[in-house]
Amino acid sequence: MQKSSWRPWALLAPSLTAVFLLLLVPLCFIVVYSFWLRAPTGADIAAFQLGNYKKFAADFFYPSILLRTIRVAFETVVLCLLMGYIPAYFFYRSKTRHKSVLLLLIMIPFWISFIIRTLSWINILGDTGLINHVLVRVGIISEPLNMLYNEGAVLMGLIQYLLPFMILNVYVSLEGIDKSLLEAARSLGCTEWQAFREVTLPLSLPGVSAGCLLVFVLTSGTYLPPMILGGPRNEMIANLIFKRVIGTLDWPFGSAISVVLLTLLIIIIYTYNRYLGINQIFKSLQ
Repeated sequence: MQKSSWRPWALLAPSLTAVFLLLLVPLCFIVVYSFWLRAPTGADIAAFQLGNYKKFAADFFYPSILLRTIRVAFETVVLCLLMGYIPAYFFYRSKTRHKSVLLLLIMIPFWISFIIRTLSWINILGDTGLINHVLVRVGIISEPLNMLYNEGAVLMGLIQYLLPFMILNVYVSLEGIDKSLLEAARSLGCTEWQAFREVTLPLSLPGVSAGCLLVFVLTSGTYLPPMILGGPRNEMIANLIFKRVIGTLDWPFGSAISVVLLTLLIIIIYTYNRYLGINQIFKSLQ
C-alpha cells in the first residue's frame, strides 16, 4: 500500500475511534437492552423478545407523547425560522464595522449554562415574575397570569435554546451568496423585494434547510425545557425516557422508547434528504 493511500485513514483514525467508542458502541448497547426483559424483582434479564415495543404500542399514552414531541418540534422549527431569518438577513446586509460584535451577541447564550437559561424563565413568566409584577403594578391586571407550565412556556424555552442555531445556519448560507448577483438583478430593473425573492431567498434555502433540520432533531431529543417549564401535562418523549431509565431504572423499556425515537428521526431525515437533498446543504456550506 502506498504511503499516500493510508495517510488519510491515519489522520481520520482518532475521530473514527471516538465516534465508534462514544457513539456506535453505546447505541448498540441501547438496541440490545431494548430486547431484554424487566423482572418483577427489578432485575434485567437478557433475552430477545419484542415485549417492550408491544408495551409501547399497546398503550396510546406513549405514542401520544411521541406525536406531541413531533408537533412541538415542528412548531419550534417554524417559529425559529420566522424569528431567525430576519436577523440573519440583517447581519448579511449590514455594512457596519461592528458586525462581528453583533454576531458575538448571538453566540453569548452558548456561554451560559442551558439549565440557568431555562430556569430564568421562571423569574420572567412566574406568578411573581417580572411580567406579572409589571402588569399588576401598572394596573393592567389584578391577578397574575398563568404563563408557566404550559406548551407556550415550553416553546419559549426551546426557542431561546435553538434560535441561535437557526440564525447562524442561515447567516452562513447568506454570506456565501455573491453580492454581485444582487447588483446584477437590480441593474436589470428588479426592486429590492424582487431581488430578495428571486435571488437571495432561493440561494439561502440550503442554510434554511440545515437550520430547520438541526432545530428539529435537537428539539425532539431535549428534555430540560419541558421538565422545568412544561409540567406533567406537557412531557416530551425525552422526559419519558429519562423517567424510565433514571426514575424507575427500567432500562429495557427506556431503551425501546429510545430506539423508537431514533428510528422515527432516521425516517424523517431520510425523507427530508430525498425531497430536499441534505447533500446540497453541505455543498452550500463549503
